[in-house]
Amino acid sequence: MEKFAQRLKHCREQKKLSNPNWTQKYVADKIGMARTTYTAYENGTKLPPLDIVDSLATLLEVSTDYLLGRTDIKDHNTINANSEFEAWVNDPRSKILFKEFNESSEEQKEAMLKMWEILKSQGKL
Repeated sequence: MEKFAQRLKHCREQKKLSNPNWTQKYVADKIGMARTTYTAYENGTKLPPLDIVDSLATLLEVSTDYLLGRTDIKDHNTINANSEFEAWVNDPRSKILFKEFNESSEEQKEAMLKMWEILKSQGKL
């Protein structure tokens, strides 16, 4: 709960550096709650329900995982890209392609890349 409170406050204060409107009251109003409730979240004396965590993350333009301390990556788009990469890496078919590519000669690698470009240009990928 302490990490959530610290990150919540830090994110709001970062926004406030470029726009002085980002007060606790401003955030509370945007989320639709009392300022005292929001202040309790920043102070770590109260933990919000998940729907509020989601709304706060959206408003502050960070991921819920970042607010909750599960990752140090703020941008949810980066997390999605990392998830896509992990899915690709863990796909057994990708492992076969990677192994085959790595074990090929430079000439074979160039031929595979050209074939890939041909397939892409024909809309088959």
